[in-house]
Amino acid sequence: MPAVSKGDGMRGLAVFISDIRNCKSKEAEIKRINKELANIRSKFKGDKALDGYSKKKYVCKLLFIFLLGHDIDFGHMEAVNLLSSNKYTEKQIGYLFISVLVNSNSELIRLINNAIKNDLSSRNPTFMCLALHCIANVGSREMAEAFASEIPRILVAGDTMDSVKQSAALCLLRLYKTSPDLVLMGEWTSRVVHLLNDQHMGVVTAAISLITCLSQKNPDEFKTCVSLAVSRLSRIVSSASTDLQDYTYYFVPAPWLSCKLLRLLQCYPPPEDGAVKGRLVECLETILNKAQEPPKSKKVQHSNAKNAILFEAISLIIHYDSEPNLLVRACNQLGQFLQHRETNLRYLALESMCTLASSEFSHEAVKTHIETVINALKTERDVSVRQRAADLLYAMCDRSNAKQIVAEMLSYLETADYSIREEMVLKVAILAEKYAVDYSWYVDTILNLIRIAGDYVSEEVWYRVIQIVINRDDVQGYAAKTVFEALQAPACHENMVKVGGYILGEFGNLIAGDPRSSPLVQFNLLHSKFHLCSVPTRALLLSAYIKFINLFPETKATIQEVLRCDSQIRNSDVELQQRAVEYLKLSSIASTDVLATVLEEMPPFPERESSILAKLKKKKGPGAVSVTELEDSKREGGELNGGGDRGPDTSAMAASNASTPSPSADLLGIRSVAPIGAAPTSAGSLLVDVFSEAGPTAASAAVNDDGFLRFVCKNNGVLFENQLLQIGIKSEYRQNLGRMYLFYGNKTSVQFASFTTTVSCPGELQSQLNVQTKPVEPLVEGGAQIQQVLNIECLTDFSDAPLLNIKFRYGGALQNLTLKLPVTINKFFQPTEMSSHDFFQRWKQLSQPQQEAQKIFKANHSMDTEVLKAKLLGLGSALLDNVDPNPENYVCAGVIQTKGQQVGCLLRLEPNAQAQMYRLTLRCSKDSVSRRLCELLAEQF
Repeated sequence: MPAVSKGDGMRGLAVFISDIRNCKSKEAEIKRINKELANIRSKFKGDKALDGYSKKKYVCKLLFIFLLGHDIDFGHMEAVNLLSSNKYTEKQIGYLFISVLVNSNSELIRLINNAIKNDLSSRNPTFMCLALHCIANVGSREMAEAFASEIPRILVAGDTMDSVKQSAALCLLRLYKTSPDLVLMGEWTSRVVHLLNDQHMGVVTAAISLITCLSQKNPDEFKTCVSLAVSRLSRIVSSASTDLQDYTYYFVPAPWLSCKLLRLLQCYPPPEDGAVKGRLVECLETILNKAQEPPKSKKVQHSNAKNAILFEAISLIIHYDSEPNLLVRACNQLGQFLQHRETNLRYLALESMCTLASSEFSHEAVKTHIETVINALKTERDVSVRQRAADLLYAMCDRSNAKQIVAEMLSYLETADYSIREEMVLKVAILAEKYAVDYSWYVDTILNLIRIAGDYVSEEVWYRVIQIVINRDDVQGYAAKTVFEALQAPACHENMVKVGGYILGEFGNLIAGDPRSSPLVQFNLLHSKFHLCSVPTRALLLSAYIKFINLFPETKATIQEVLRCDSQIRNSDVELQQRAVEYLKLSSIASTDVLATVLEEMPPFPERESSILAKLKKKKGPGAVSVTELEDSKREGGELNGGGDRGPDTSAMAASNASTPSPSADLLGIRSVAPIGAAPTSAGSLLVDVFSEAGPTAASAAVNDDGFLRFVCKNNGVLFENQLLQIGIKSEYRQNLGRMYLFYGNKTSVQFASFTTTVSCPGELQSQLNVQTKPVEPLVEGGAQIQQVLNIECLTDFSDAPLLNIKFRYGGALQNLTLKLPVTINKFFQPTEMSSHDFFQRWKQLSQPQQEAQKIFKANHSMDTEVLKAKLLGLGSALLDNVDPNPENYVCAGVIQTKGQQVGCLLRLEPNAQAQMYRLTLRCSKDSVSRRLCELLAEQF
């Protein structure tokens, strides 16, 4: 850039600025500015032509006045005229004025664009850089329309100087961010990518920022950049600090470029080329090795640069999630930072380990640092670091350490910062439910949670514990006893009173035999809290009182006296008054049988997922680790047999048994990629387990459904096999959610290249079934196998099946295979136990012609009793014994669970051994389900 000569000092400008600074008041400043504006206006309008120096000086004064906050409505044309000057300083001031004051709607924009074009077409690199800087600073759509096609040509031209290339790359990046539809690389794509090989490191650094942005929007067009990025990264990582002297920062070679390269590689999956992938793995190992070396400088700049590269490398390792050795090494490296004296490093280490905990390869390695993380939760001074420690404990939790982590979180809650208490409560509630094997422990944990942090326990949490207690007979007595003891504390939280009122109202009879918890003692205990509670809680307690009258008739007179007092039947709150009046009248006029019917025990809640996770997700602040990501990482399900997401409706306790579940969250982890309810299992062991069940089937060029019907009554086995490929399947379903594992085994000794799989839902199935897949590795080595996970959600009943298309190259030839995936409506059965009386009563209710589907058919297989039972159990419904009057017949009952509705189904199979015939009858609350189940089952017997 040219040096500024002494004559360019602009003494008049310096004097004006000095005068402004010396002004004693705002009025004096305005007076001086107005005087100067009048002088400048007269000079511009004068007959005498101004030279370039004077124009530049006056334009600078106008710019200074504008920066002080005053409007400028003249001088623009003079600034545009400066653009045509051949002096750098004059042209620079002209571009500066335009960048700051000229908007895209200005009438001068055409003149400005012409001047910029002239400078871009000149071969003066200084003028070209000024023009490019102006385009980037303005960055308007008009600028993009005028120059978006010109700048790429300048960027890739062989005779363009390096400084101009840098400016062109950053200018193009600016235009792409503001008007991506106008910046079309097209023919320039490959040449822009090859800038990664440029000898000038500054050009590479600028170009990689542009390529990263373009790759995020159009990854396929720029995928060739991966090999070049790996090559460049390898050269930097393997170089000594003396090799790149101009770009070495405190003994770290090109740290900014290294970080940008690693960030670019995170836009793509692992390289398909084995050599490129090996070179990249070598680079990452070198970065991890250098992190262990003694520092070459004690300066903080050295450690910052070194750690910046390390954390980007770890982010790339986590992104690939395919190299167990690197993942474990990354985890160990982060573990060293957990006790570092620098707070920022501890924060970043905790944040990265949260993501590492989601990988099956590094989950166990993360768990080894549990004591350090617990210590950080207790001792860290910075609340943001403590919050990341809590996130990491949540992410690393599984069945083996759930009780320890929940206990530590409860302990921390007593002194936790108020800003994170509600989030901590939700996490404890989720973990206690997800990993509870002992329901009494779960109840203790939630009640302890309410005791410690009752103000932060949302409705979702105490709703959930009630749902689970109602659905589990074996925990009801323990819950009643525990909550009764908790209520005896002199001061207990209102949420504890809510839980106590509900549980004692339903199950107080289970502990009434003990004189210490007799019915009257229970009532008096609850009523002693009544006057301290809010209106909604009082309403719930009134409902509990009327339940007591049904459970314990001896308390009727006492409770009626409470309901009859003026504070209840004349209460100013209309809800409390109405309940008191209605409950008093109900207890007075209703017979014992009617009272028992109206006030019978609440039925089990429909089995759905909890909304606590959704509540937790809403509480996460910006920049925090995504709760969905953490939850998706879980490899162990263990959902309690809990209820739906409706809260315990206090009025329904007394008057109705109906329930209306609200939408539920993904506590089951439907978007995750791991099995529900099982510990992490190696792909190899799963392959043996799955492939041991069935023999090979023949291949077909069209849609292959040979193996489809074999999986109607089973979930594991070999779906397809030919001389090249074996496909195994293992699936599990819960309510309207399912997870399917597909295992692709290469039976040859030759590598499968470009291996891709696509799952599609033809026609109406798109709105009936939601199938989510995780991409598979594009290379399958000879004799190896890979795994793919499908997450399935049943939205409504369906009859078609998803299609799986597999394409790969074997010996250069493209192989194309399409299979029908065995996802059938019966997979979403929830078994229902029934007595003989209930079964035939329901059978008669489903008597409409369209609700029944019947088929008489000849037996296709052996009519062996045990085989028939196994198939009916594999169907998913409950096989009911001693229900049908004819002991030779089989009857089943179940409910098809979809997101939109539940469809009750009854089945009756009547075999005739002599004639080798069956009569199959299905009655369902939805006719389309009856027909589809009948079609599927007729092929199974």
